[in-house]
Amino acid sequence: MLLAVLAGVLSGFAALLFEWGMLRGSELLVGRFTHLSGADVFRFHWGVLLLPAIGGLLSGLAVHYFCHGQIGQGTDLLTRAFHQDMGRLPFITPLIKALAAIGVISFGGSAGPEGPIAALGAGIGSTSGERFGLTPRERRILLIAGCGAGVGAIFQCPLGGALFAASVLYREPEFEAEAIVPAVVASVIGYTTYMSFWGFGAHLLHGADTLVFRSPLELIPYAILGPLCGLLSIVFYISMRTVETRLVPASRLPKWLAPAAGGLMTGLLACALPQVMDGKLGLVQNAMERDFFGGEGQVNWWGWVMFFGAIMLTKCIATGFTLGSGASGGVLGPCVFVGGAAGAFLGALCEAMMPGAFPEPLRQSLIPVGMGGVLAASMRTPLAAIVMVVEMTGSYGLIPPLMLVCVIAYIVGRGWGLNHEQVDTMADSPAHAGDTVIHLLERWKVDEVMERDWSLIASPGDTLQELVERVEFGTRPVFAVCEKGRLVGLISVADIHRIVQEPGAAEAIIAMDLMTERIVSAAPDDDLYQVLNEFSRTEHDVIPVIAPDASGAWLGMITRDQVYAAVRDRVGDTHRKLVAEHKALAQMEQAGAMIELVGGVAPLRKHIVQRLLVPLHAVGQSLREADFRKTFGVQVIAVEQEDGSIECPPRIDEPLRTGQRLVALVPKETDDSTSESAESSEASENQQREGFA
Repeated sequence: MLLAVLAGVLSGFAALLFEWGMLRGSELLVGRFTHLSGADVFRFHWGVLLLPAIGGLLSGLAVHYFCHGQIGQGTDLLTRAFHQDMGRLPFITPLIKALAAIGVISFGGSAGPEGPIAALGAGIGSTSGERFGLTPRERRILLIAGCGAGVGAIFQCPLGGALFAASVLYREPEFEAEAIVPAVVASVIGYTTYMSFWGFGAHLLHGADTLVFRSPLELIPYAILGPLCGLLSIVFYISMRTVETRLVPASRLPKWLAPAAGGLMTGLLACALPQVMDGKLGLVQNAMERDFFGGEGQVNWWGWVMFFGAIMLTKCIATGFTLGSGASGGVLGPCVFVGGAAGAFLGALCEAMMPGAFPEPLRQSLIPVGMGGVLAASMRTPLAAIVMVVEMTGSYGLIPPLMLVCVIAYIVGRGWGLNHEQVDTMADSPAHAGDTVIHLLERWKVDEVMERDWSLIASPGDTLQELVERVEFGTRPVFAVCEKGRLVGLISVADIHRIVQEPGAAEAIIAMDLMTERIVSAAPDDDLYQVLNEFSRTEHDVIPVIAPDASGAWLGMITRDQVYAAVRDRVGDTHRKLVAEHKALAQMEQAGAMIELVGGVAPLRKHIVQRLLVPLHAVGQSLREADFRKTFGVQVIAVEQEDGSIECPPRIDEPLRTGQRLVALVPKETDDSTSESAESSEASENQQREGFA
């Protein structure tokens, strides 16, 4: 929890610096040539055309030389680190990509700041876990906590950031439950750190906090908005994947140069619609204002339908060129932007088709709700998207339609998410491969497994000779040196072996001289998972168990072998119950046993392995009596029983039955004749069984 607080503070400062750098850079660079949040269209300027290409080139060079060409937007990086890299995300990689993203956005590239901050926060959490020597499991939790802190700060949504970080790892709506509490703590701290400088009380989108859901009839436009957002997420996906998998490979440009070409295409689109270069939500914010559309009675709503329709489609394509070509940046911001434009588009369309039929607050409400819809579908995080939009806009009165739109959009667009590193469910993640065993170890306490009657006890005054006499041949004992019921040290075979070679040492040296006083201990209430981590860190085979109270009494020992034996017995018992419960799994196990048996004789290339019915004349005889080697020239290596189990080696004096099959090595030259014999036997199987019935 303390490391989650640390990750929250550092991620909050990182988001603060990133935001300042992006705003300042945009003002000095692309902001000098065009107004990104206005309604201007088709205004060519060389700066607008070339600046995104320059930003893409700088990003490509930075990623190529400092990140070893590791492309991918922020959520891809942290998802890959969680599933594939044991929670390791070196801080330098997201840091370089975050700096490169500032350049891309400042130069007019169509990207968002949220993805890089999510990866940077995740890198901070992961690096903190690495520095403090945490386990992969704990490192993954801090990775999620750092991501939640970054998203919660930059989007001003502490709860939404935590839920997003815990759910963005999977395609299905699942949460990394163990990480939610640390992620909430980190997100609150990150948000507080960030807002302490920008000021509390303001929302990312102004004016939405007064909007409310008023009538069931309002569900009609929202029911249309949901599929629209889902379809836009598909357009977004197609744009990204087309550039990544087709245009960039077809161009045969070096990886460091491809982002410059993508930036040039973005600049070309921006000459027609400069709003696609907006790295924040300036246009979406203006769409909330009535004055943006003109005076009363002078609004050409069909013109605004065309404008916002072009904006939402062109933004998808421009983001595909920018990020799909390999430039640094995030997709969360563009998702929110496209969703807001979709809401403005539908609101303008309703006004154009039925003037005056839709009140102004409803048209405005479609904008924040649309933001959540595209975000839910593109990132496959419906619940997190609902909470994030409510927090970042303050639109608590729009929760019902927001829920409807996010779920519909998710259903429509869930197959085309933008995070390629997501896996379907926890069961598909390497991070959860050992969950059954881990949960078992966490439930078991040291008190249940420890050995209380440890026989190798010594007092500080015992001589080396006395200790050596108690060592049994072939063992590696550990002596517990005790005084008045308290453990004062441990003596291992290595300690004894180091001294015993010296002449006269056996009588002169006592236990106090040999013992190791720096002891790693466990408490009775510790779980076995903690103990296993101690075993792996210290490479000890024995850990003493000490009472946690003031007495510090020595209670016994827990050994590595005891833990392994307990897990092995429980897993074996679970396996037996599983096979007994599910017949299909039992058949799979039997087939696996057959494959393993065949693999053991595979080097005998002059033979093949066949499963043969017991010949009629051999029923009732033993393998010894039937003598299949002499009769058929085959060697029986196993007998498959009626229930599918395999008996290997077979019992040669037990009578054979009709329901059994013989697993035999058949010479290749007799393969055809044996197969014919097997087919003949199989054809008469029913007749045999009737005769013996």
